[in-house]
Amino acid sequence: MGDGFCRVPRRGRGAAGPGWSRRARDVHGGCRELPAAGEVRQPRGQRHGALGPGRGGWRGRAEREGGEDRHSGPQLPVRARPGARLRDSPDCPGREIQQEELRRFAARVSALLQGPEPGPEAVDGLQRLHLTVAATKYPRKLDGEFVELLQTVLCSPKSPEQIQVLCAAILREMSPCNDLILSCDEIQDTKLLSLVSSVLLAQGNKGEVAAVGQRVVKALERRLPEGQSARFLLPVLANVLRLSPGSLTEEQIDVVSKKLADWLRYASIQQGMAQPSGGFFSSPRTKQPAPITEVDGAVATDFFTVLSVAQHYTQDQWLNVQTFSMLRNWLLCYGGKELNTLNPGARAGVDGSETPPVCAAGRAGRPLPPRERLRDKAFEYCQRLIEQSSRRPLKKDDGDLQKACLIEAVTIMDIICKQDSFYVCRAVSCLKVLHSRICGDGTYARALLPIAQFFLNHSKLAAVDSDAIYKHLFTDIPAQLFHNPSLAFEFVQFCKDNTQLFTDSSSIFRQSFPNLFKFLAWNSPPLISEFVDLLPFLLDPDTTIEIFHLLLDLPCLTAALDIQLRAAALPASEKAGADPAGKPATCLEAFRHPLYKSLFQYLLRTKAAPEDAPESLVPLRQLLGSLAGSPRVVQCAETVPVLLELFFRVVAEFADGSLINQLVVLLLQRSDQLYEIPAFKEDVYRVLGSQLATLCGLRPALLVELSTEILEFSGAVSNIQSKEAIFTHLAWAVGEFLSVSHDKRCTVEQITRFFEPLEAVLFEITQLRPQASTPSCAPRAISVLMATLTKLAARSQDLIPRVSMFLSKMRTFVQSPAVTSVYSDEDLEEILIRATELMNLLKMPSVAQFVLTPPVASTQFQREVNDSLPLALRMVTQLLEPAPGSMPV
Repeated sequence: MGDGFCRVPRRGRGAAGPGWSRRARDVHGGCRELPAAGEVRQPRGQRHGALGPGRGGWRGRAEREGGEDRHSGPQLPVRARPGARLRDSPDCPGREIQQEELRRFAARVSALLQGPEPGPEAVDGLQRLHLTVAATKYPRKLDGEFVELLQTVLCSPKSPEQIQVLCAAILREMSPCNDLILSCDEIQDTKLLSLVSSVLLAQGNKGEVAAVGQRVVKALERRLPEGQSARFLLPVLANVLRLSPGSLTEEQIDVVSKKLADWLRYASIQQGMAQPSGGFFSSPRTKQPAPITEVDGAVATDFFTVLSVAQHYTQDQWLNVQTFSMLRNWLLCYGGKELNTLNPGARAGVDGSETPPVCAAGRAGRPLPPRERLRDKAFEYCQRLIEQSSRRPLKKDDGDLQKACLIEAVTIMDIICKQDSFYVCRAVSCLKVLHSRICGDGTYARALLPIAQFFLNHSKLAAVDSDAIYKHLFTDIPAQLFHNPSLAFEFVQFCKDNTQLFTDSSSIFRQSFPNLFKFLAWNSPPLISEFVDLLPFLLDPDTTIEIFHLLLDLPCLTAALDIQLRAAALPASEKAGADPAGKPATCLEAFRHPLYKSLFQYLLRTKAAPEDAPESLVPLRQLLGSLAGSPRVVQCAETVPVLLELFFRVVAEFADGSLINQLVVLLLQRSDQLYEIPAFKEDVYRVLGSQLATLCGLRPALLVELSTEILEFSGAVSNIQSKEAIFTHLAWAVGEFLSVSHDKRCTVEQITRFFEPLEAVLFEITQLRPQASTPSCAPRAISVLMATLTKLAARSQDLIPRVSMFLSKMRTFVQSPAVTSVYSDEDLEEILIRATELMNLLKMPSVAQFVLTPPVASTQFQREVNDSLPLALRMVTQLLEPAPGSMPV
């Protein structure tokens, strides 16, 4: 009900329910909209006419009752006559219809439509023509005369209804159409008005939409002729509401609101009469109409709702269902015009009083204006739906509809309470009881979201404590139902819509973020964009470190969740605890083994636990290595680099020196502790390397303060081979920021301390020894190390001879057969050019110090100077080594 209620679930999903946004359909497999924007599934009992995917289906109901398609027009019948087939028909699965062929076929259909009585062959031709113009990526063109004929046939009172439906469908597919001459001003028949309106609305013209809205409201205002029903007009009104809500006047809004209230509250409580079939065995006698029943089979004692059951339905019962379908959007557009009934002076005592003033207010028995009356009837309707949802359904489909209606009812109650606080306390007491009833049933998990939303919006006004509701929602639901894709999307969307929860002081929300990452770990491809929006609100100085670990361990969490689900599905006889003395042979055994139990519990925790982390999850990562090739784990691993980049970008906005230092230390440590997926590790190293350089730029002092950790990492040759991205960026940062211009503590001794291990690493990877293989590392790393050593030597000139001697030997290195077999000629040429440029620069120490140690870039000009280092190197080289034939300066 409301936006998104009338959709057919696909790929095995549950019943349609409120809140299925376009994004949810894209994420979870998609679904098509029902024929009518305003219609919902017919109440049960009359399965052959159900507005749902039951027996007979949507298409079967459309054939019998002229249901509506996505433009509010009746849906196409499947087939007029199974054997009918036109000559030169474009019945061509798998081949493209050329324009000339389409023109010839349209001419054939035109001739059939202009015959004395268009029959089954004309119906079949229109069906095939509709399929042809609809099943294409580009708009089809039909002859203007043929388009005019379609409009004439559509509006002709002599045309069979099936022909009219098909003509309207083709015209909608041709929209926007320049040859359209339709008008709804003089149409009296509601079915024809619905068809013509659907074509006009499809044009996308605001003026046409407003005109349709005015005409439909006028038709609803007057008493309809015998045999006419407003049932065909409400879907059109729902589309007008969606396309142009401002097209109705205040008086018209009041008129429609009054009718909607009556249709909601005063529909017949007797079943409709079955239509006689007209066959030989049809009985002329009529039975007394039976009363409607509830989903559990009991006779209904209250008014009719969408959850009432009958074998046949009356027109006002259909209007009741359609009204509830469009009620949410109507209230959102037009429900909040009147003044709030809460006394402005009453808010002061809400927090401290036992009975909030808003609850003590009354209506004083006055007649309600139309919009207030609609809210009142809608609130009663929602209360009745909540009561009906507690009944045990006789059929599974009825149970699915109960849950969908329950979600919509709570959402509408929330809207009503926002518009009129008089209803808050009545709703609070009702929804508290409802929450107590359904919180233990996982099948009602989606209904907990609108309940929580209601209390977030109104608990302060009603002075009620709602922490138990929030705690259950954020603690139990993600831990138990992380594998439900539609719930995962709606849960994360709920968090996005209420991001203030994570910036307020409430500990329930701030401590529950590990649970939210379970949704991401299990549903990572669909939820990545939602988490990109949500992650900045989860980050603050207290959560940064733990979220950093969570992101790096996200694929490991996916594997652990997989094991958890498998363990829960085991028979009771296999769930016994493992032998503590033995080593587990499989991941399932390890899940219950004492050695790994605490590690699993920490990884699957439901609350933040920054102080309780085990010393190392390395054994668990190794154990779960057998799942590293799982498609779900691999997909999750692909999302981590994106979120890591966002993580560091957000943290850089609020991190102080202590937090930056802590992150750098953890970054270097965790580079050795990643889940064993080669592509994942390579991508993470790339992100960590670039972000390490950024953190050093934010706080150059960390190079001195963390010198022990940095030298330990940069002094290991193995790191330049396995973690080249991190090593290269760290070496560049040392050369760029280890300067007295950035930190007064960068003395000569400190520079020499960094110089020696880096020199040893470069010597190790470039040393040519007859009986030892040359370590293979990226040419970029060699170039960066040479540049870093040159920069350090320019700041401590005693080191210049050592660097110059080393650079002079690089020609021998690049010409060695052992090296040329490893690197390409282009890479070796780049290494040699850079070594020559740096060596020439060191021949002029004062110039080298100026070029290689520029001032701190505080202006755009200085930043441009810093970025021009390669140009400076080339200029110095040209000065010291002029090109052959050039004149000396």
